[in-house]
Amino acid sequence: MPKTRNTAATRKRHQRVKREAKGYFGNASRLYRYAKQAVARAGAYAYRDRRNKKREFRRLWIVRINAACRAEGISYSRFMNGLKNAGIEMDRKALSELAIHDPEAFKALIEKVRPEVKA
Repeated sequence: MPKTRNTAATRKRHQRVKREAKGYFGNASRLYRYAKQAVARAGAYAYRDRRNKKREFRRLWIVRINAACRAEGISYSRFMNGLKNAGIEMDRKALSELAIHDPEAFKALIEKVRPEVKA
């Protein structure tokens, strides 16, 4: 009696993996065995970096806010402490955008915070 094989399902699975690996270098885009490894690795990196992206952007916003604060003669930590003491709740993304696109408003915010800063 001949063995039964589900060739259609196997081919479909292989095609799906190779489609995901389209554009990969060399055998990783052509051969199922290597494409499967490459797709798995890519998925792991994607999962990791979706979390890292949030950290990276927060770091970038902090660097931008710090640069804008130092130009006005105040450190980032004193500025953030002053905002907290003044009861101003703005996230770092909004502060960063304000520092870049509306420096005058950012300066006004620093002036509002400056009296709250304890030397």
